[in-house]
Amino acid sequence: MQFSTSSSPHLAPDNSVSRVMLQVLIGLIPGTLAMWWYFGWGVIINITLAIMTAVIAEALFLRARKRDALPAILDLSAVLTAWLLALALPPLLPWWQTVLGSTFAIVVAKQLFGGLGYNPFNPAMVGYVLLLVSFPASMTRWLPPEMLAEHSLTFNDSINAIFSGQLPLSQSWDAITSATPLDEMRTSLSNNQMISEIRSSPLWGDFGARGWEWVSNWFLIGGIFLLWRRVISWRIPVSMLGGLLIIAGLFWMIDPETHPFPAFHLFSGATMLGAFFIATDPVSASTTPRGQLIYGALIGIFIFIIRTWGGYPDAVAFSVLLLNMAAPTIDYYTQPKVFGAREPGND
Repeated sequence: MQFSTSSSPHLAPDNSVSRVMLQVLIGLIPGTLAMWWYFGWGVIINITLAIMTAVIAEALFLRARKRDALPAILDLSAVLTAWLLALALPPLLPWWQTVLGSTFAIVVAKQLFGGLGYNPFNPAMVGYVLLLVSFPASMTRWLPPEMLAEHSLTFNDSINAIFSGQLPLSQSWDAITSATPLDEMRTSLSNNQMISEIRSSPLWGDFGARGWEWVSNWFLIGGIFLLWRRVISWRIPVSMLGGLLIIAGLFWMIDPETHPFPAFHLFSGATMLGAFFIATDPVSASTTPRGQLIYGALIGIFIFIIRTWGGYPDAVAFSVLLLNMAAPTIDYYTQPKVFGAREPGND
């Protein structure tokens, strides 16, 4: 009797690209719901629009290359890229800018380099930086959290603002938008205000700003889920948060009236999202154990440097992209010793 055999491997792997991407998407849900709760329907609209654009752009580009688009779409990498990009965008960003950023992230930052596994830079952050540099006014037009908003926007209000630029009657952009906590802190310090004066505002919570710090908490919970599922390594998020905490702590101890408490940097802006969901991108990040510690710590240090002295208040995207460029060099000099290998000169 003949039995049919197949080539190795004979055991099904525990993980696949689509399975990993799905778990990361699940980890994003708590923070996404928190953003929707505090900043309104624009968050969900941006995510939906970015995902639709990313999937269509990837399918069209692969068809143009005469490749089957279905496997690339089903691996959920385009969905994850679009979701991460949308979370970094202001809730009422004009629809065409969301479409532009999502298309650029998929086509230029991902597919032009060969597709998944070949992109040297995080595609979502490339799309975000393109929009931030090109449209700084609309990219800094954030809504205040729900408990601080004077005017609440309904779903229809958000749809009209995103797709037509029209706000409800008797309201203006200045009336419904405000600076982010990082931008507010930076502007106030440049006006020679002290930290104690700045934090007397009702905007501030325990560590960061009200609403924003709870969004960070929920992204932290999602990151812990990824660590528990072993989707990501602990080295990058821990070293990134540790590097940021240490350098911010040193400057805070030198002068606590001109440098905010270190936890402010952890629970403001995109720090938690960046630590667990962006910096840990397995393609563009460092891959060696020691390299991941160096990679994460340098991202944290660059975040503090750019936030404190650079031109942009939230520096997660720029820091990640800078270390994406350095990741191959970091890996080269941190390769683990191969068991049984001879030391140079001992032959």
